[in-house]
Amino acid sequence: MSADWIALRGVRATGFHGVFEHEKRDGQEFVVDVDLSIDLAPAGSSDDLVDTVDYGGLALAVVARIEGEPFDLIERLASVIADDVLRDARVSEVRVTVHKPQAPVPVPFGDVAVIVARARPPVAVVIAVGANLPRGGSGPAATLAAAVDVITETPGLAEVRSSALFDTDPVGGPDQPTYVNAVVTATTTRPPHDLLRALHDIESRFDRTREVRWGARTLDLDLIQYGDPAAGTDVVSDRPHLTLPHPRAHERAFVLVPWLDIDPAARLRRGEAVVAVADLAATVDGSGVRRVSDQPPPARES
Repeated sequence: MSADWIALRGVRATGFHGVFEHEKRDGQEFVVDVDLSIDLAPAGSSDDLVDTVDYGGLALAVVARIEGEPFDLIERLASVIADDVLRDARVSEVRVTVHKPQAPVPVPFGDVAVIVARARPPVAVVIAVGANLPRGGSGPAATLAAAVDVITETPGLAEVRSSALFDTDPVGGPDQPTYVNAVVTATTTRPPHDLLRALHDIESRFDRTREVRWGARTLDLDLIQYGDPAAGTDVVSDRPHLTLPHPRAHERAFVLVPWLDIDPAARLRRGEAVVAVADLAATVDGSGVRRVSDQPPPARES
């Protein structure tokens, strides 16, 4: 998990928060500090603002909350600001401090503040799993079972479930052996970039190489979807290092068929529309996808 932080200090504005009538009438100054945990590796590599949080925009959002709807308690103001920050899927944790230096305290004091700390709630993710090369004397099916076990044990992932295994004919690329595929669903508290990096680390543990595009591989883990498109909480990204949802999932029977096996009600975003995976599967040729077993790989549910 990321240990990177952005700290925004001393954002000041006048608000009308308080339990007393004169506080609601006259207003007073509030000061807000925001600390947010975010994976800064993408921004450190790209030098592009789109890969990090715009703290100028964050400051404006905080001021809007201070000056906006009045609350009786600064605990509520801090909680609302924290919820705003966590709507950015890249933020894994936030700490908001609201200072009320002019609070009606009946003794001399320097400051009064509340500190609210919130972590990202788990979101649903979909991961496609595939292999078509042996590894260490084990065939692709055994590799997938082992990989699902590793996914299950990965910090920040929970409720890991796997579809049955399916033999699938290769699509694109050079001549190569038949694949074994499955789809894994889970919930995660990890931001998208961080989760994708964890999946690539798992591939490396299973000797994955990337010498030929769409070539044979010992293990392939694709992050298909992050969040729930039906609820509008899914992440949409067209960054070169993070494309969500997966740009070809809607046309790949070896993803759609196993996905339906584990979640018949699954939905996938296609542009502005949210489409039932069952409807997408009906539009592709699924003859090259054959169930190996009614039993999924023997992964342990977390």
